[in-house]
Amino acid sequence: MKKILASIMVIAMAAVVLVGCSNSASSSASSAAGSGSDSSSAAGTASGNYGQGYEFKHGFDLDYRPYSYIDDNGNKTGFDVEMAQAVCDHYGWKYTPVPFNWDAKDAELNAKSCDCIWSGFTMNGRENDYLWSKPYSDNTQKIMVKKDSGISKLTDLAGKKVGVQTATSAYDLLNNEEGQKKLKDTFASLEVYETYTIAINDLQAGAVNALAIDATRASEAMAKDSNLVCLDEALGSEQYGIGFRKDDKELCDKINAALDDLAKDGTVAKIAEKYPEIAEYITLGK
Repeated sequence: MKKILASIMVIAMAAVVLVGCSNSASSSASSAAGSGSDSSSAAGTASGNYGQGYEFKHGFDLDYRPYSYIDDNGNKTGFDVEMAQAVCDHYGWKYTPVPFNWDAKDAELNAKSCDCIWSGFTMNGRENDYLWSKPYSDNTQKIMVKKDSGISKLTDLAGKKVGVQTATSAYDLLNNEEGQKKLKDTFASLEVYETYTIAINDLQAGAVNALAIDATRASEAMAKDSNLVCLDEALGSEQYGIGFRKDDKELCDKINAALDDLAKDGTVAKIAEKYPEIAEYITLGK
């Protein structure tokens, strides 16, 4: 009987030892895992969600010269494209261009196909629709005509066919009761185009009498065709910024910081020199 009891006690003590070892090992593993998790979390906090190697998806109008466009060789280029690439170089990010038709911009942004809309994008009147970067370019809405059109002031547009690109600030301005809708109502018609390139071709061909257009875009067109001019009277003034989804504050802050750095080190001025038709409108670093 004593031997049986002794055997039972030995077995029980062994079981206690085994459980203790198991708990210790489990505790050690848990501690190690926790330590690794904390370390990983700390690293993530230190670098944020936008550390080196982040893929920055730049959404832009595929035909908005000279800010963003696809050239005759199929290259994505323009002031905004080069600036976005410079931001990526600054942070060590991978640059991915996401060109689209302008009227698809919100669908692309909301689907997260791109990180932002950065393409001569007017902030005014859209302040509550997006999270905005700091403004980087001034702009004015103008009327562009051919020199021999006989149109020299806004009132001369009465009874004329006027063109505009869809989903642009000029389009919004002409359809806004508080903007220039009264002026638009004097037109024979408002012809709406998918791109300004098509609209400018129609103006040159005489299919429309005038275009409502951003001064910066008009400057690029007039530099190529000396027969095009803008009226002295402006439709309105505005500023360009970068539009983000409202919950992307961290990314917006990163871009703003990079814009400041690139203005200080001369990168902005260097890129702007390549686009003399809009250089005077760029406000970064001024």
